[in-house]
This record gives sequence, structure tokens and C-alpha cells, in this order.
Amino acid sequence: MADAKWYVVHTYSGYENKVKANIEKTIENNPQLAEQILEVRVPLEDVVEVKNGVKKTVQKKLFPGYVLLNMDMNDDSWYVVRNTRGVTGFVGPGSKPVPLTDAEIKSLGILAKTENISIDFAEGDTIAVVAGVWKDTVGVVQKLDMGKQTATINVELFGRETPVEISFAEVRKMY
Repeated sequence: MADAKWYVVHTYSGYENKVKANIEKTIENNPQLAEQILEVRVPLEDVVEVKNGVKKTVQKKLFPGYVLLNMDMNDDSWYVVRNTRGVTGFVGPGSKPVPLTDAEIKSLGILAKTENISIDFAEGDTIAVVAGVWKDTVGVVQKLDMGKQTATINVELFGRETPVEISFAEVRKMY
């Protein structure tokens, strides 16, 4: 994991979200890949549009046709990403992917490392959601993702248990 770097993948126009979903589904089906492909992003920006005199904020892709991946580059991870439907290739000379430099990552600003939040709960603990969409929901922590700084809890939705990913900042431990 220490070798993980940010890479840029070129996709068919309009396929960015499909490529992201397909790579995430592949990672979900192959747990070994979760240690190699840490994060998949389609950078978005908020843009204010005015139509018929009405202001509306919409999200637009910052880099249409591109997906950013934080991954440990090896033959397996390269093969999975390269052969994902909608991917035309990695950005770099020839067939050799080139990682983004620290200066490029910093200039993007969207990939800024978030500060580590210390938490006082672990898997199996009961937590309460104190902010966001799931505010006032109580659940048991099923999984912690320190990279994304999220906790996965099961929430009853339409009569069945559904896993929900919640930011560490939005929860507190129940005593």
C-alpha cells in the first residue's frame, strides 16, 4: 500500500461514471484488489447555470473523459483497469502508466489529503449518526475504512437491513 500513487485513465466520453462503477464492482468481487486499487474518482465541480432566469447549481465533470485512480501499480491491477469496459488506456507514453507528481496532485486541490480523524469506536460498536442524511440513526459498525475515513453500518430501509457508508465526522459512539 505504501507504493500507491495517483494515475489517470482515459475513458470513452460520457463513460466516466460507468468505468468508476465497473472498477468498484470488480474490487468488490475480488477482495485482493481492494489492497491494490484504493480509490476511484471522477472529479466534479459545482457550476451555477442560469436558464430562463433561474439560477441552478449543477455538478459538472472537472476532466471529461478521465478517471483518477489511487492504486499500487502491478501487473494484476494494471490488467484489471486496462480491461475495464470503457477504458481506452492509462495516461502516459506508450503502454507505461505515469503517476501524477505531488505538485500535480497539490495543484488539483481535489485530491488533498484529509487530516486523520481519531475515532473512539471500532467494528461491533454501536454508534449514532449526528449529521447528514442519516441523522438520528443508530447502527452497529460493520466495517471501518481508514483511507476513506468512513464507517459502514446496517440501517433498516424498507423492512430490510441495508449497509450505509457514513463519514467519521458524522457519527459518535453510543455508551
